[in-house]
Parts: sequence; C-alpha cells; structure tokens
Amino acid sequence: MKRFVMNERKDLIEAVQYYGFLPFFANAISGFSVEEMTPSSRWFTDLDGPWDWKGPVISEGDCVYGKFFAKKAGFVSNRWFPDFANLRRDGYDFDSRTEDGLSSYQEQYLYQIIAGHHSILSKDAKIQGGYMKPRGKGNDEWQPRKGFDTTITKLQMQCYVITSNFEYEMDKNGHFYGWGIARYAIPEEYPGKKKFTDRVYAHTPEESGKRILRHLRRVLPETEEVLLERLINM
Repeated sequence: MKRFVMNERKDLIEAVQYYGFLPFFANAISGFSVEEMTPSSRWFTDLDGPWDWKGPVISEGDCVYGKFFAKKAGFVSNRWFPDFANLRRDGYDFDSRTEDGLSSYQEQYLYQIIAGHHSILSKDAKIQGGYMKPRGKGNDEWQPRKGFDTTITKLQMQCYVITSNFEYEMDKNGHFYGWGIARYAIPEEYPGKKKFTDRVYAHTPEESGKRILRHLRRVLPETEEVLLERLINM
C-alpha cells in the first residue's frame, strides 16, 4: 500500500484522490486512515492538522465527506462517489426508496428538511426539525424530537446526505472558536450535481460494487478481499 504522511493539506487531498476512499479514523485495514497517516505533531495539537483541513479539503479536493465507513467519517473522491452511492442505495433514489416502503418516517422527515435547502447547518436542521430548542424559547413543556444523530448517520451511510462543509462560531471579537459545525446537503443539490446525477445510476449496484473492488485491489493490493468488501458495504 502506498503510504502518505499528512504534514500539509495537500497531502490529504492527494491521498483521497489516490485511494478514492479514505476513512478518517483507524479501522480494520491497518494503516488505512487519516488518523494513522498523521504525525502526532499534527493530531490534536496547536498546529493545524486534519481536523482543521476537513472543510477546505471538501471545497478544494474534488471529494465528498460524511459518515460512510462503519458509521464513522471519511472521504470519497468525486470520481468514485457515484458508484459508491449507487451501491449503498441499492439503485434507489430517495423517492423510490420511500415509495417501496424502505425508508423510515424519521429518515423521510429529516431528509426533506435537508433537501428543502441548498445546504443547512446541523444546528439549524435540529431547530427546524424540533430536535433542539430554538434560542430564547422559554422553559415550557416543549420536548425535543429524538433520533437526530442516528438518522443523520443512516442517511449518510446510505449516501443520501453528505457533509458539505464545516463552519465555526465567532465570538464578539471576530475570532472563530470551538468545533466546526457540520453543514449538510444532498448530493443531487450539491455543486457538481449534474455530473453526480448523470452517473449515479449508470450501472447496476452489483456492477458499481465490482468496479470499486477492482480499483481498491489495485491501490490496496495487500488487503484481504473480505476487508475491502466490508469497507464499501453497509
């Protein structure tokens, strides 16, 4: 397996384009993650590192980001995302999945909130969907809707929703602080949507899976087939 070392943002972009698929966190394929390719001096330190690069890499790196791998985050290049989405969706667009009774009410409810916007911050989706109390709302009998984290993860695993950016809160002095807030979008409404929409169902799900596996065997030649299959399947 070709090794990358994440010293700069460009290293992460190059790795995503080379592999096509790159989990953010350690997983069953040893060494195959942003975490394991990052020197300790760049992981949770004062220096900028992958945690800071996620948003810019999404914008500049010709890739998408989301909870795609065993309910954990990672990158998929735009070259391979249509095949990946086709495989994960089993050939269904969301409307067809709903018509066939394959999506839950919770999934339909949250998907429609996200699909109703070009993109939406997670906190705004939570407020609009009733998962989080709006700022300034009194302590009345209001009860939050449950299940946001489980449902948004499921929609990302199925490739119906992606994380299109991360944004930061700003203090009164104009300084950014805290963790980045995820901004969600559906691939069909994201920049480059025509290219995605034209390609996502170009093959059968089985053909898409075979295409991805051929690619992964080439870039990860020492990895057992069962681990490659586990990486790309639900």
